[in-house]
Amino acid sequence: MFLAESSSKFLSNSVVKMVLLTNEEFLSKLTLLAQSARKDSSFTVTIKRYDGHDRPKPREGKPPLPTPAEYSCLIRVRSGAKKLSTVVKRDEVAKFMESYSKVLKSSMDGLKKVKKVKNKAKAAQG
Repeated sequence: MFLAESSSKFLSNSVVKMVLLTNEEFLSKLTLLAQSARKDSSFTVTIKRYDGHDRPKPREGKPPLPTPAEYSCLIRVRSGAKKLSTVVKRDEVAKFMESYSKVLKSSMDGLKKVKKVKNKAKAAQG
C-alpha cells in the first residue's frame, strides 16, 4: 500500500495532465495565469480546429474515423508546467472570443510602446 501511494505521488508530480475546463473556468484560470506570468514568465496560447477525436488516425486497412457533423475549437494555454484547455462549440465562438480578448487586453497593460521612425534618413542617423 505504501508503494502505491508513493508511486502515485511520484507520477502526479512528474506527469502534467491537461485538464479540459468549461469556458468560464478556462477564462478565470487564464486571468490568474496571465497575472502570475506577468511577474516572472510568459504563456503560450494555441487555437486549433477540433473534430472530437482523441485518438490517432487508424492504420491502413482499418475503417477511418467518422467525420464530425460540426467542428469545434480547441484552445490550449501553457505556462511552464501549468496547462489549461477548453473546447468551444461553434455557436459559442463569438461570445468566447469577446471574453477572451478582454482577458488578454487586461493582462497586456505592461507592454512597452515601440517608437516608430518616420523617415529612413532619420533611422540611419540614430
